[in-house]
Amino acid sequence: MAEQYSTLQKDFFRESGKWLSTVEIWKKCFNPNLHFIYVLRKSQQHLKTPLLNVFWKFVLRHYQIKYGFQIYPETEIGEGFYLGHWGSLVINPGTKIGKNCNIAQGVTIGQQNRGSKAGIPVIGDEVWIGTNAVIVGGITIGNNVLIAPNSYVNYDIPEDSVVVGNPAKIYPNPKATEGYVNNKI
Repeated sequence: MAEQYSTLQKDFFRESGKWLSTVEIWKKCFNPNLHFIYVLRKSQQHLKTPLLNVFWKFVLRHYQIKYGFQIYPETEIGEGFYLGHWGSLVINPGTKIGKNCNIAQGVTIGQQNRGSKAGIPVIGDEVWIGTNAVIVGGITIGNNVLIAPNSYVNYDIPEDSVVVGNPAKIYPNPKATEGYVNNKI
């Protein structure tokens, strides 16, 4: 059933748990998080259309500055993307993020330029990333992972895990994101 809906509708479903029409999505855009997701997805949709690409990138840049989200249209983000709170969020444009992911404010997902973990993170499905977490390097975060607030992650995390602290410690948990990642698509 969810296949018939657009990526944008799936993102908004994560917030409300309801399938929304285009008009209902516009009404929800009074929320800064959802407004930014709307503009980001429109910018991603028109990446290969020359004139619309320039227009939507200009609009996106305005809202990056206004809301404090540094997410670019080149970032690969799966369906059901959810921003918990607005402000101070930095995601490298080469990052890959899976389906049904939640990201809170203050998070940095970035590139590491040297050493054995040089590169950009790949984040799996159903990952919950808490406030002020930092994820850096050419690492892979598995599916069903909860990264606790203020954690620093610079190595691979297996699926079904809870990650806590700086340095990060991994605790296996098959229900890691249960109750945290809601309204999955």
